[in-house]
Amino acid sequence: QVQLVESGGGLVQAGGSLRLSCAASGRIFSIDAMGWYRQAPGKQRELVARVGSGGLGFTNYADSVKGRFTITEDNAKNTVYLQMNSLKPEDTAVYYCNADVRTTVLRPSRDYWGPGTQVTVSS
Repeated sequence: QVQLVESGGGLVQAGGSLRLSCAASGRIFSIDAMGWYRQAPGKQRELVARVGSGGLGFTNYADSVKGRFTITEDNAKNTVYLQMNSLKPEDTAVYYCNADVRTTVLRPSRDYWGPGTQVTVSS
């Protein structure tokens, strides 16, 4: 019922920047929150940043990205962005988009995940 489409990943040199985008489509009544998670090989998937959508006002960041990454959302476009500045090799991972979506007023929201996009930071 809901699909997430990610874009913006790629290869960048240390100190550079990338901007990830994720658009949700399908049967969407409302989106409560959207966020980004990442997973490096052999590591657990971890929260990068999460933001409340629409009238929900909150933002969470992993300590490792505070001051470097900025998450924003465009509720009208059902889209979330992750501006990544001052990238480090340790930021290399597959980045996954997540959205907490309600598809109907009759049922509660549930989580949806994108397929992931590779971000590689070279030194």
